[in-house]
Amino acid sequence: MAKYTKMAYGSAEEMVFGHAKEPVSYGFGIKVGAGRVIPELNYGPRPGSEASPEKLRKEYVDYISKDVLNRAVTLGFPDVQLETEWISQMGDPKMATPVVEGQKAICEKFYNEYGINCAVRQTIPDQREAEEGYRPGMGGKHSYPEHLFGCAEVACENGADVLSCETLGGKELGDYATTNGDIVAFLFGIGYLGSIDMEYVWKEFVNIAKKNKVIAGGDTNCSGANTSMFMAGGMLDQDVQRTYSAVTRAISAARTLVAWEQGASGPDKDCGYEGPICKAIAGKPCAQEGKNCQCAHADLQGNLMAQVCDLWSNESIEYHPEFGGTSVQCWMGSLGYEVALMNTSIQLGKEKDLRDMYMITDRERGPEGHILAYDNAYKIGQAIVAEGDNYYLRAKAAGLTAAKLIKEHNEAKELQLTKKQSDVLNSIIKDLEALPDDEDKFFEYCCKKYADVPNFNLKNYGL
Repeated sequence: MAKYTKMAYGSAEEMVFGHAKEPVSYGFGIKVGAGRVIPELNYGPRPGSEASPEKLRKEYVDYISKDVLNRAVTLGFPDVQLETEWISQMGDPKMATPVVEGQKAICEKFYNEYGINCAVRQTIPDQREAEEGYRPGMGGKHSYPEHLFGCAEVACENGADVLSCETLGGKELGDYATTNGDIVAFLFGIGYLGSIDMEYVWKEFVNIAKKNKVIAGGDTNCSGANTSMFMAGGMLDQDVQRTYSAVTRAISAARTLVAWEQGASGPDKDCGYEGPICKAIAGKPCAQEGKNCQCAHADLQGNLMAQVCDLWSNESIEYHPEFGGTSVQCWMGSLGYEVALMNTSIQLGKEKDLRDMYMITDRERGPEGHILAYDNAYKIGQAIVAEGDNYYLRAKAAGLTAAKLIKEHNEAKELQLTKKQSDVLNSIIKDLEALPDDEDKFFEYCCKKYADVPNFNLKNYGL
């Protein structure tokens, strides 16, 4: 598939929530990026529900899905997308099939009886382990590489509306990089090797989805950039510097983009905070999370992430009772009302005003939010497409552009950095600028430098 070498949008100003250049329709009346934002409710079952296929189906369908749909109808929300992030036990088709079939059936029932537009994203697990192998035939006793594609088949054959995954390619080097503050290791593991793995995995995912007339949504670098974001934390955390986290996020965008280059149509995954960069490049719908995902985690850009979203998510909540109903009902209300505000602003022609208020609220709260503000996200996208044909060079360009934007805006007093953050940023710029422009030289250098990183094996990437 051709790589992106030009931007979908003529300028950053064209980007806004609820609108994508390439909207997608699926499920029962769901239209993403076609003029309004859709709430996407994410959840997890209670411990013990995995004891049998019957129990798991009951938890996901009769309790969780029914509660979400009932609350959406009760509050008068016109749309809802369910997202089932498979637990590991669902790698067994006997456990997964009843859940997928049941969620499809209950969506059809509510659509027919109440007219609510609804669909289900099935996000299958990537259980591959670097020490056993990422490619078929390398999985040892667990056969995890084979199971990855088997899960995709089960999801698509039994009623998924959207297929997604959070793939792990490059994680062994990404973890080493973040632990050691080594931006070159992150670039090699996530930006380069991770992109190669994405190409391999998503080519097959897209084929499986097309065969079953299912939408191939997209991926996220949750295992890499989100790890560094969570370790960088907030104002009290100092273990990982937020300037490092911000640059890893930019690099991750070049990796996440590969799913769309392989033919996936979006929407991508909500936990991919790199979504604004990818949307600027491809014009496909993006799912995002932020202030309405406090049940799962905190971040420093909770409002800003809503700026150009097409689906708005709560991330994930364990099913349990709350004063206002079950947990999924309470978070359905939280999501639904936020989305209603966005959609009302669209109807009133005020969407760009609200977009800018979302963005400005968190633009100076931290370097990661700063480079994800839609104007800066667009600039990073431009750097990626300028080197679009080369996985290494475009990931390097993304990281270097983000680092220089942070430095420039800090010097202009638009963004405050601590001395330690500035020192780390300057070191990142120096390290990235010192890298060769030749991919083969970069590859040879990294293979020698990181040869002793635990579980690093080029055979995982077909190399």
